[in-house]
Amino acid sequence: MDAQAGDSIEDRLTFVFRQIQSAIRKAGRQEGSVQLVAATKTVSADRIRQAIAAGLKIAGENRLQEALPKIETLKAEPIQWHFIGQLQRRKVRSVVGVFDLIHSVDSLQSAQEIDRWAKKAGQCQNILLEINLGKEKTKAGFLDDEVERVLPQLGELHHVSVKGLMAIPPLVRDAQEARPYFRRLRELAVRLRQQGTPRISMAELSMGMSNDYLIAVEEGATLVRVGTEIFGARHG
Repeated sequence: MDAQAGDSIEDRLTFVFRQIQSAIRKAGRQEGSVQLVAATKTVSADRIRQAIAAGLKIAGENRLQEALPKIETLKAEPIQWHFIGQLQRRKVRSVVGVFDLIHSVDSLQSAQEIDRWAKKAGQCQNILLEINLGKEKTKAGFLDDEVERVLPQLGELHHVSVKGLMAIPPLVRDAQEARPYFRRLRELAVRLRQQGTPRISMAELSMGMSNDYLIAVEEGATLVRVGTEIFGARHG
């Protein structure tokens, strides 16, 4: 979207919703099968409130320290909060129970830590497993074969519910070059679902951001994480 500087958050959000619906129809998918997660890093609570008024249902935060004041300020608003940033083990205690879904669980150890704190809180935390599709050394996440091996152990965690997978493909010049990575994530989810592991549903695929979310929708995304298209370019 080539948004003009004067475009409102409502205008941008409406545009993104329409783009998603168009991609759903193009792919022959069921209406309502994709949810928008607005990436709200560095976005003020007031601007998030504007987006909620325009129909936003899910906000995604990268940083716990930044997210907590916003969550408190907007606690009366009809909004879900997802954690979409890298989850440090020392922050797990503070994240569990605060977010409806954690997108970025990148290891068995991290899942076990979430399970431990969720048990203490008497809760069950919904999570996604982050997959390192490009086997990039600079990125966290399970490798394809690794996640297949540890799935039975993940299924033994009684206070964690694995809802699906998340991935950020390697940086590409053309959004179309991300398509094979999105397809691989969908195919991996199918293989994992076939294992029939308890508490592993694989219902959600979190993939696609502002530059490639329409390709992701065509390839099976159920959650797309879009920030710049809604709130404009940000720094920090």
